[in-house]
Amino acid sequence: MALIAIEKTGLIGAEQLKVFLERRMADSFWHDDSNTPTEKGAGKAVPLVRTSDAYVCSKAYAESKGGVSAIVETARGLKASRVLIMGCDDSGDFSVRTEMKGNVIHLNMAATDNTEPYLEPDYPSNYSMQMACTLLLDDDYVAVADQKSLELMALSRRVSKTDVTVFINGPTGTGKEVLARFIHNQSVRREAPFIAVNCAAIPENMLEAILFGHEKGAFTGASTANKGIFRAADGGTLLLDEISEMPLSLQAKLLRALQEKKVTPLGSQRELDVDVRVIATTNRNMITEVREGRFREDLFYRLNVFPLTTCHLHDRKDDIIAISTILLKRHCMQKNTLPAMHASAAETLIAYQWPGNVRELENVLQRALVLCVDNQITAEDIMVDGDVDTQMSERRLSLTDKQSELRV
Repeated sequence: MALIAIEKTGLIGAEQLKVFLERRMADSFWHDDSNTPTEKGAGKAVPLVRTSDAYVCSKAYAESKGGVSAIVETARGLKASRVLIMGCDDSGDFSVRTEMKGNVIHLNMAATDNTEPYLEPDYPSNYSMQMACTLLLDDDYVAVADQKSLELMALSRRVSKTDVTVFINGPTGTGKEVLARFIHNQSVRREAPFIAVNCAAIPENMLEAILFGHEKGAFTGASTANKGIFRAADGGTLLLDEISEMPLSLQAKLLRALQEKKVTPLGSQRELDVDVRVIATTNRNMITEVREGRFREDLFYRLNVFPLTTCHLHDRKDDIIAISTILLKRHCMQKNTLPAMHASAAETLIAYQWPGNVRELENVLQRALVLCVDNQITAEDIMVDGDVDTQMSERRLSLTDKQSELRV
């Protein structure tokens, strides 16, 4: 779990930043050079140094201490590998630039994000502050801000401390695999492999060999032996994505593997022990699947030890800006190219119903990156599925009008 040291002096929205980090399941503490705790050792006071993964301070504080080099020395003393320096200059424009191979990040907050009520801890749509959290944390951390998501993540965190089998149900594109990875990363198995297999994407005649492995010559084309996904995930976590797509003929073998914690590779007579935590996901109503004979009842109850349910994106709108910062970071080749997001664009994103959930949001943001001007995403750059052609036509007409005005 990441631990962030925050120097509060002159840092705009320090309280909000701390709350946002905690909502993303990261720990943080206030760092204060002027009041460093000490302990007695060898007859003299020795400073107590608390280590951290990242260090945050304001631009004004950095300048008062002598610049970036002094801040880097402070971060080294904390064993922090990442430094974020935040400020808000006279331009009022959001921007990000990096130095020292990207380990020192300068974030200039947008003017609107630097005012009330945008700085309130209960205001989750502060784009500058949410992007600061995204830049401070690794990709293993989830972006949550909505109360429903916070409750789900808190429950998932408790589940991760045990070794029970988890069944995640929810609509397509609502982050079921993200939730599964979160459970793995929070568990004692975090250092072992996390392996995901999409049961719907593998041909039926290959799924058994892929899951349980096979010996050389077990079937045509098996020129070498393969240990299979169960054994590859030994000691870690195996995600069976879209488990409802698994053929009935294979469900009985999966049930035995779960019950006995043993697998038998194709072409072998020998059972092999496996120590795997299984997480299964589906977007279907499993009670209906069982009732209509498409899924084994005994396997369902073996998997459904602890059920979790993800929500539609339109039911957790406070997550939208936080998730957007992660998606934008993913699709920008460098941190220096991260775009600003105008308040009008944020309002448009929050107002939309998102029938395609996070996958649709990712598509929309990729379009916005292509269409935005001067690296600033506005409401005009938000083109949702189903209205792209209409919006593009209106955009072309708008550009034509502007060009005509310029010619006149």
